[in-house]
Amino acid sequence: MTHKPRPRPDTPHMMTEERLEIQALAREFARDVVLPIANELDPVEGQFPESMVKQMAEMGFFGILIPEEYGGLGLGVFEYCLVAEELSRAWMSVAGLLARGNGMGGGFSPEQEARLLPKVASGEYLGAFALSEAEAGSDVANLRCKAERNADGDWVINGTKMWCTYADQADYIILFARTSTEEKRHRGISVFLVEKERGTFPEGISGAPAKKIGYHGWKTWELSFDNFVLPADALLGEEGRGFYQAVSGLEVGRAHTAARSIGLAQAALEDSIKYLKEREQFGHPLADFQHLRFKVADMAAQIEACRQLMYHVCTEIDSGRRCDKEAAMVKYLAGEMSEKVTSEALQIHGGAGYTKDFAVERHWRDARLTKIFEGSSEIQMRIISDELLGR
Repeated sequence: MTHKPRPRPDTPHMMTEERLEIQALAREFARDVVLPIANELDPVEGQFPESMVKQMAEMGFFGILIPEEYGGLGLGVFEYCLVAEELSRAWMSVAGLLARGNGMGGGFSPEQEARLLPKVASGEYLGAFALSEAEAGSDVANLRCKAERNADGDWVINGTKMWCTYADQADYIILFARTSTEEKRHRGISVFLVEKERGTFPEGISGAPAKKIGYHGWKTWELSFDNFVLPADALLGEEGRGFYQAVSGLEVGRAHTAARSIGLAQAALEDSIKYLKEREQFGHPLADFQHLRFKVADMAAQIEACRQLMYHVCTEIDSGRRCDKEAAMVKYLAGEMSEKVTSEALQIHGGAGYTKDFAVERHWRDARLTKIFEGSSEIQMRIISDELLGR
């Protein structure tokens, strides 16, 4: 599914009445539904309850970017990121779950869109992404997982994949594999649709969950493909053009990660303000101490600066304009900011912040990941510098 540009608002970054309503709806859901679940399940590394996923589907969250003709909301990346930010204020993993619906249909044919997108929008058909490998993280062109045709014309997959979050619970997996070896490494990569039963792996696929320090609520898998057979029509798009499909949605993914970073930081800020007003030392609330007050001021300023840049990037994407550099900037700045702000929040909480009695340690652990996934901070700096100085 290709995101369709929408008319640009009369005022850039304008928070329309519709957007404010969506933001308020997501904030209420995050506060009343997601946060209690996160506080209960994150400390024990539990998985999302199906009831929560169903509620998200009923609210239309999995179809924000899906056209109305397929049962979606037909909205833009701006609205998508507004919802992601609010959900991350409660649990970043749930904001990640958004992408198991909205952004997973890239490469579908018109026939597949008509058949599958209504199910995606309703939450019946959620996906996982199998791209990275042990030797192919930022270097996507280095994929070694192979797909070869057998005598019947079917595809036979062999190899391994890393960092495939939600692979077990997904209804389908978007799989990238090498179908030919060419002089230019980025060529010869193809994309496949692996349809499966939710909660299991089909014959020929096995997996081991990663031992993560955060991003709980779902499992992230290392997958092994051992003579796994796919029908000939499982190929998505043109054979050998998978690299271009992999990089086509990077602007949206980076804006989404920036939104998650900002949501984490906002939650940490709000928790810190609450703690400073309640905690007393030397006969005064901590909120009376200037050094701590200045910490809060700095945290808030950094969050708002990243938020406004995110709004700009979302507006550019929704207007159909390329913004590779700006998307890299907001992903880089928001990730770095989020780690710093959540760390400051933990410091403000003192020893209490280093316990699981307060959500701030969860925000801190999850914020650290935002500097790594969807392209590390170093990769973003390379993109920005290449735009400014040339390759």
